[in-house]
Amino acid sequence: MSAFVLDCSVTATWLFPDQGTPETEALLDRLRSEGALVPGIWHLEIGNVLVRAERMKRIAKAKVATYLHLLRRLAIVTDTETDERALRETLLLARECSLSTYDAAYLELAMRRGVQLATLDRALIRAARYMQVETVPKTNLRVHEKPHE
Repeated sequence: MSAFVLDCSVTATWLFPDQGTPETEALLDRLRSEGALVPGIWHLEIGNVLVRAERMKRIAKAKVATYLHLLRRLAIVTDTETDERALRETLLLARECSLSTYDAAYLELAMRRGVQLATLDRALIRAARYMQVETVPKTNLRVHEKPHE
């Protein structure tokens, strides 16, 4: 069983060292030993992060290939049920928590699998806490009420 659901915001910190923290590095170590789950949208989001960084001259095209190779070597498992739930559970969750359906897909997966959600996205952290899903890395965000629209 995978240890947590991984979102793009955490993954990006591993690709761009200036964004990393000791906490996100600890999650990478944990992923190597325990594995992580992602919804299918994660692949598109990571691709978008890389192509935008390339366009902004933050990374070279060759570096993109290196990053993709490194990501493929990690124990990241893509959930096969996310698409089936997109217009049911995920849509309802997005409404209830004032999230995009993209972000709600990560939360729905963590709820369904009963695992932590690894994210740095403030809105997603608020929604996860409202839905009683533990998030990592730990943050100082102290919001437990229903997310606002």
